[in-house]
Amino acid sequence: MGERCSIRPVLVGLLSVLILTQIPVASAHGATATGGLTQGHGVLLGVIGVVVLVGTTILKRTNRISPTVALYGVFAGITITALGAVLFEGFSPDPTYTASSMPFPRSWYEPLGLLAGLMITVVSFIVGWLRWPSRPRYTFLGILMGLWISYPYLIPGHASDTHPLGYAIVLGTPILVGYIVWKDAGGILRAVLRDPVARRFGLGVGIVLALFFVSVTGYLSFFPEEGFPHEVTVVVLPAIYQLVTWPTLEIAIPHIPFFLALSPGQVIIVGMLSTLIGLNAALIARHWRVEERAGLTEGTAGSAAIVGTCTCGCCGPLVAKIAVLAAGPAIAAPLYWVFVDSASPLSALFIVGSLVLFAGSLIYSVEAARQPDQSASIVPAD
Repeated sequence: MGERCSIRPVLVGLLSVLILTQIPVASAHGATATGGLTQGHGVLLGVIGVVVLVGTTILKRTNRISPTVALYGVFAGITITALGAVLFEGFSPDPTYTASSMPFPRSWYEPLGLLAGLMITVVSFIVGWLRWPSRPRYTFLGILMGLWISYPYLIPGHASDTHPLGYAIVLGTPILVGYIVWKDAGGILRAVLRDPVARRFGLGVGIVLALFFVSVTGYLSFFPEEGFPHEVTVVVLPAIYQLVTWPTLEIAIPHIPFFLALSPGQVIIVGMLSTLIGLNAALIARHWRVEERAGLTEGTAGSAAIVGTCTCGCCGPLVAKIAVLAAGPAIAAPLYWVFVDSASPLSALFIVGSLVLFAGSLIYSVEAARQPDQSASIVPAD
């Protein structure tokens, strides 16, 4: 059990690195330093945040500070690291790629998308039938995720931009994910959220990461960019985000500068990701609070996985950006065309994978908490 828990944060972190940096970017940053700030300040803040986070965790594990105090330190570390990653992303130039750097023709995208979607559907059906025959909702979620990948190729051309099936897939995903979490983890999560400290910690982490997601992908920006409007602009434009076209509200205030773009598709994706991570964070906060009451010094089975989820979610984009800049355009170009290009079917694979992984991590931790030696521990006594 301990070995599995030590591996899961690494897997979550690696996927988070890809997920959070590959979500389609609203606009290129390419900003120059303003107010004396540079990308070096972002790196410094990121390092400070990691040091605070790791140091707090070590102090907690050695019983030098209480778990409740450690939660405040972890939250501070996550917030500082996220701010550093946003600054680094904002002041780093975005690489540009030409079609000549594509590793294979775009005509490969369609068979890749259809094959990936079919494989996800088939594997979900087989695994669900064999492993969870009494929980068909898992199979349905896998089939829905397979449709998410293959949808642009099932409805080819511009018809896919506004087809009802696309909207049904996007709008049905949070409903199905929410039902699964409510069905398999709702009872324990309701008990956990009755703890005010755990509730505030989970809410805070969820909000910080939601702001981080929209900032690092360019939908919220405080950095000046080329072509930025010279007057306050508020406009609603149609934009494709996650399968179909959504009305997108864009607000630009040049004097700050400030840019914000909001669409229903964006709210759905960011809302699901931040909510799942926030619930994971609330669960680990409750575990730590129980340790404080019981006088324990070791974490419970799911602690490492949840901390890994929250921590690597912030650190990942910073590390990935440095890696891309260090590798250079020649090495990064094939990765861009395969995983980042909005037309690539594998770009959606990271969104799908993140939703499944974060929901699975939450349910796994709740199942561990239901074990006889832990079932009563997370239920608030007050």
